[in-house]
Amino acid sequence: MASQTDTRIPQYIEAVRTMEQGSFAVAIASDGTDDLALLGAALENLARSWKKRCDEMKMLANITEHINSGMLLDDVLNSIFESFQSIIPYDRIGCSLLEENGTVVRACWARSMASTITIGKGYSASMEGSSLQTVLQSGHPRIINDIQQYLSEHPLSTSTKDILQEGMRSSLTCPLHAMGKPIGFLFFSSMKPERYQKIHQDIFLQIANQVSTIVEKSRYLQQLVELNELKNKFLGMAAHDLRNPLSTIKGYVRLFLSGNLGNITTDQQEALSDMNTASDEMLGLINDLLDVRAIQTGNIQLKRQPTKLDELLHTTIQSLRLITSTKSIKCQFDFPASIPLLQVDPARIKQVLTNLITNAVKYSFPHTIIHVSIKIFEKEVWIAIQDQGQGIPAEELKKLFKAFSRTSVKPTAGEKSIGLGLAITRRIVEAHGGRIWVESETGKGSTFTFALPL
Repeated sequence: MASQTDTRIPQYIEAVRTMEQGSFAVAIASDGTDDLALLGAALENLARSWKKRCDEMKMLANITEHINSGMLLDDVLNSIFESFQSIIPYDRIGCSLLEENGTVVRACWARSMASTITIGKGYSASMEGSSLQTVLQSGHPRIINDIQQYLSEHPLSTSTKDILQEGMRSSLTCPLHAMGKPIGFLFFSSMKPERYQKIHQDIFLQIANQVSTIVEKSRYLQQLVELNELKNKFLGMAAHDLRNPLSTIKGYVRLFLSGNLGNITTDQQEALSDMNTASDEMLGLINDLLDVRAIQTGNIQLKRQPTKLDELLHTTIQSLRLITSTKSIKCQFDFPASIPLLQVDPARIKQVLTNLITNAVKYSFPHTIIHVSIKIFEKEVWIAIQDQGQGIPAEELKKLFKAFSRTSVKPTAGEKSIGLGLAITRRIVEAHGGRIWVESETGKGSTFTFALPL
């Protein structure tokens, strides 16, 4: 008996050391009925229990990582519903968040195996005097093993009646906390009574802790998305409402300038010309706002057709001769002898060229040169606009191509800019499957290049 005992003790010690290193697949001799055999059986049970717990933790970590990659709140919660069933039992999950300074709890999402959902999005209740207030204060999950019996003890609980009507018979409520404050609840429910009687609450607390921050992040992101959609609607409505009266003003100004409404004095003609210029600037701004809105909402439409790029460039430069001549700036061209036709939207590419050349003129000194070149590669055509302007500080290059973002560099003649042109330019180029970039050196100028696929 002594030799058998001596054999098992080293084996048990080795098993414990193996488990300490995170491996629970241990072989333990637990035959017999003596105390050492009972100890071996206990070690076997401990190994199985720890393995199960570690597997759950690993699975939980993997699931949480997957869930965290979701963006909007509904996506995250649907992912939770589809993922956690391998760890914990449920037929229904609901999520409710605190509102109005924590005085109201409102359901923001629910998903159930039942045919109908009685407590769905928008369902709300006061927190004052409710059992949920106690759950929140304690910070511990609440288990109801038999919802039917709970209702008989709390007959005034409307939510209990509703969840019972949905077919649920047991539930577990987890409080959610993020950044040190309560934010709401995660409700797990089952169609079977006593479903959570033998469940370790620690696993639910672990889930709640990891889910809380993800839910809060997704909620804020969803609010930002909704606010952004509201902003886009407002911009669209405002821009459209402004464009119509401005067009009317421009129409009458043109009539006066053409003499169709009678003779006007030289001073009146100058004032009307200024009004016409100001109206053009405002219409340009409104069109830019509408372009930004269309691009951000994915509504930009391209009317592609075979286009001669060199002809489009010459036409664009010709249309901008007034602003180039004002500063005595000349454009030089460097085009290859043969340029293949591009399948592009010529109006949109002209908009890109206009934005880039106008920018080059704005930030260039008088009596300088703007160099416009085209290079043909195997799969791309590169169009570069190079100026002899002030250049852009290296640390400010990241500000370019973002809406309403401007650098510290000022136009040389005080020209106005609101920082939309380059953002629109980038989106149009990318909509064509192309790319755009800038190279700049302070005091020497900048080169904006965009590539379009052949």
